[in-house]
Amino acid sequence: MSDITHDPIYNTVNRDDFASLIEVNRYNERTDAFDAIISATVDHFWDPTDKRYIDFEAPFDMENNAIMPDEFAPELQTAVRDKLDEGQRIRLSNESTRWSLSAILHGEQGALSLSASLCHILRDPGALEYATNQAREEARHVTAFSMYINRRWGTALPCGAMLGSLLDELVIAPEVYKKLVGMQMLVEGLAMGAFATIHSQTRDPLLRRMVQLVMTDEAFHHKFGKIWAGRTVPKLSEEEHARVEDWAAVCFDKVLFNLVNPEQKQVIYRQFGLDWKWVSAAVAEGFTDDRRRKLMTESTNIFRVLIKTLLKAGIITDRTKERYSLWVDMDELALEEDVVAGQDIADAGIAELATINATRDKVGRAFKQAS
Repeated sequence: MSDITHDPIYNTVNRDDFASLIEVNRYNERTDAFDAIISATVDHFWDPTDKRYIDFEAPFDMENNAIMPDEFAPELQTAVRDKLDEGQRIRLSNESTRWSLSAILHGEQGALSLSASLCHILRDPGALEYATNQAREEARHVTAFSMYINRRWGTALPCGAMLGSLLDELVIAPEVYKKLVGMQMLVEGLAMGAFATIHSQTRDPLLRRMVQLVMTDEAFHHKFGKIWAGRTVPKLSEEEHARVEDWAAVCFDKVLFNLVNPEQKQVIYRQFGLDWKWVSAAVAEGFTDDRRRKLMTESTNIFRVLIKTLLKAGIITDRTKERYSLWVDMDELALEEDVVAGQDIADAGIAELATINATRDKVGRAFKQAS
């Protein structure tokens, strides 16, 4: 089968076969594999429209300050910097942040649509309940990033062509392994790495607060994919493993291309009269192998997080190891603990949410009693 399902909790039905979901015996065939994640949903509840959790009215002087350090805009580490005055450098830095956050917003919408699509095909009631919970959480991420981008820039930037094609492919793919490897492991892993980096480096307290709240959800979403890997990858035949491994490599390359290829950011460069091909050449010249590997030593580096996710899941073998070795020391990575990037940030956020939600629950009970 093309679906590569080795554990019944990931069995699927045809997306148009609703009759299979109302078979009476199905309701009694519920896995408990996701119960811990589902029950924890209440622990990390937050509402982006409620100022008790986050206040999107918080100001930030973008004219005189960059939201992220210059290192977050690779162009400013090259000859591009010499063509701009100080005000333009700040604006380019903030536009680069806008582009990155817009890509994350599009990714969150992709995760929302993909989670909803899983609700049409997952047969197991427990897996279905988890997917429904994730769809709800992804919806608030879309709201939060939309509100932040609106507050700082007014509108998001268009989705890069490569990222757009990947998200479209993940959402409409009928194979559950493509959805889980591509979204739950790679895109969600990318999100955790990116959010951990943003949280540690941003100069905007509002952005720091928002990504921490989002991370309290994303850490659980990433676990859904890891559960799939733990239950499925060891049971794959050689041919099936090759298919999963090759698909992961395709997804990685597309995510990588979207993040580092200046061609995808042409909409930014035009604002400064810069030709994207010249920018591309400047970036290629400025980022040597030694410099790239130095950046990769940071535990929250997003490429490193993605590769580590695939390696620890047993998806990367000697067949594709070499392509990832261009970015990291694979032997060194194999010795590291299998810890999700930013888990400590998410845990701290969950502890704070418990306090807020306890107060919120008291207010809710008082309101009910008064009415």
